[in-house]
Amino acid sequence: MMNYRQFGKTDLQVSEIGFGAWAIGGAASVGGLPIGWGETDDETSVKAIKAALDAGINFFDTADFYGLGHSEELLGHALKGNSNCLLATKVGQRNINEKIVIDYSKDYILAACEQSLQRLQRETIDYYQLHVARLQHLQNGECIDAMEQLKREGKIRYWGLSLNTFYPEPEAGFLLEQGLGDGFQLVFNIINQRALRVMEKAASKGYGIIARMPLQFGLLTGKFSAASQFEKSDHRSFRFSPEILEKSLQLLEEKVWPVGKNEGLSETSLALSYILSFPEVSTIIPGIRTPAQVQGNTEGLKALSEENKAFLRSLATEWEPILQLMEQRG
Repeated sequence: MMNYRQFGKTDLQVSEIGFGAWAIGGAASVGGLPIGWGETDDETSVKAIKAALDAGINFFDTADFYGLGHSEELLGHALKGNSNCLLATKVGQRNINEKIVIDYSKDYILAACEQSLQRLQRETIDYYQLHVARLQHLQNGECIDAMEQLKREGKIRYWGLSLNTFYPEPEAGFLLEQGLGDGFQLVFNIINQRALRVMEKAASKGYGIIARMPLQFGLLTGKFSAASQFEKSDHRSFRFSPEILEKSLQLLEEKVWPVGKNEGLSETSLALSYILSFPEVSTIIPGIRTPAQVQGNTEGLKALSEENKAFLRSLATEWEPILQLMEQRG
């Protein structure tokens, strides 16, 4: 059965496993750069959303940039009239003349929120996020003014920030010092544990925590080999070099997968169970696009032994050189 956790100090009760809706946006690109996960089938995506509901998932995370709006449209269609679901989306990235443009101006955020509401077929967004806004955007203040105005107007219930993949501290620190927002979305998994201190501090101050990339773009599913390749419409085609794959798989095989065997867990279940072992985490959002992935991401989860949790935590230093290679790829 699905378990639920409180999202920080809000009144949102979120499923421990959420639905990451980036992939169902389809094979979109901007200026020839893939921003999706390859080709998808909308009918299968809708079946995955329905399967998620049946599994007890009530938290769905998307962005207006995923599929250039298509992910939001699919969720709006599949979840129309379902008041038990919590919808989170993001704002700040645009496609202008086939160029990715970052826009955190107040006018744009207010207008983009209206468009997201239409695509989601909702009157209110449960949790609205600045999509990797940087410190200068927060210091400018327009994006914060926009979020607070949307909250006063009832267009959104709560808001927060999706933090930078590799360096989450500056932006998180700014909001924490000001006491602004209600939560953070951050990268936290067996491979990338850089956000742990931010996560602990934010949770202690009552912020909800969404853990994204729990499977590190699929590396933690156990399904990759050194020869794995990705179609050009899949963003992983430029993120994973042969060197990254080789070094990651070696460390996984030698030190991580044996922990899963010890715990009686599949690779995916080990990765998710590790994250759930941290009480600071409110929900995890693995990317889902098929009913089978719903099953794989929700079954067999368990609390890890303190010994195994501590061991996986200690591997952060060994992952650091590989993380630096990933950072170089973008």
